[in-house]
Amino acid sequence: MHAEIKFIHHVGHVVSDMEAALELYRKLGFVCSPPSYPAMSENEGEPPKPFGAANTHAEFQGSFIEIVTVVKQGARIPDSAKLVPLQASPDVLKAIIGKIKQTVDTVSRYLSRYEGAHILCFGTEDADKTADRFQKKGISHSGVNTVQRPLERSEGIQFVPVRYLEIDGDNVHEGRLAVAENPPSAIVIEQVHPNHPNGATDLVESILCVDDSELDEFIRRYGQYLECEVQTDGVAHIFNLAGSRITIVPRTRLSELLPGEMPPPVPGFAGYVVAVRDISHTRSYLEKNDLPVAETASGDLFVPAASALGTAIVFKEG
Repeated sequence: MHAEIKFIHHVGHVVSDMEAALELYRKLGFVCSPPSYPAMSENEGEPPKPFGAANTHAEFQGSFIEIVTVVKQGARIPDSAKLVPLQASPDVLKAIIGKIKQTVDTVSRYLSRYEGAHILCFGTEDADKTADRFQKKGISHSGVNTVQRPLERSEGIQFVPVRYLEIDGDNVHEGRLAVAENPPSAIVIEQVHPNHPNGATDLVESILCVDDSELDEFIRRYGQYLECEVQTDGVAHIFNLAGSRITIVPRTRLSELLPGEMPPPVPGFAGYVVAVRDISHTRSYLEKNDLPVAETASGDLFVPAASALGTAIVFKEG
């Protein structure tokens, strides 16, 4: 049985154009927060200009989809964007800018491979316990860090601390892997969650596609991360968590799981799955917005990666 990692905290969709991504997610039926852009004045007295990496979220209770892009010089930013001016003492500001530059390099590297899903963050009940367990198993990681995450509450936006760690081993080639805690339950309960028009309620699965020759190694590695036995269902190799799961599929068999799909450069995340209240309503919503809708053997719906900026987006009832 799995240890303190019990859910998917978030997945990340890396895109080249934030405005195009927001339009896609609107047509898909997700409500996304206004995208946040770090901003800084080049010279004293000048207005701050966006730079670095921008992101937005489609929130659920306890999980979210992140959309990330690199801010390009002179590129148009969405009208709804929020500029977040960087203000800190010189020594702290230098460290913040260095971290942003690292993020830009990472996101740019992902985009050079392909546009699509590149981030998987597991959810843990105790980041320190996860870090200790990883240390004992020889899993390389960053140690526990803290970031401030904006959450919408009835009284407005509140920044809450989120503790996380990065999995940074030399064998991690599929993208960014991390583990994060959720904010305290009292804050999560009071969080204002959008009513997504497509009926989506939760993030329930991440689909990783790997080279056939490396399948056993990925199963071994993810089994260590999750301390969980793999289950096999046809072509899918599944790690079941509490209410969500990680699926690994060999490259040559992806089209049996998602009919018609071409694999991304492997190893790579081929897609993710959200739960919806009523699959017939979701189908109607997608078709009304002229999105192509395919169907899995089990009756789930998905918008193919070719029509969803490089990642298959699957909708599953319940």
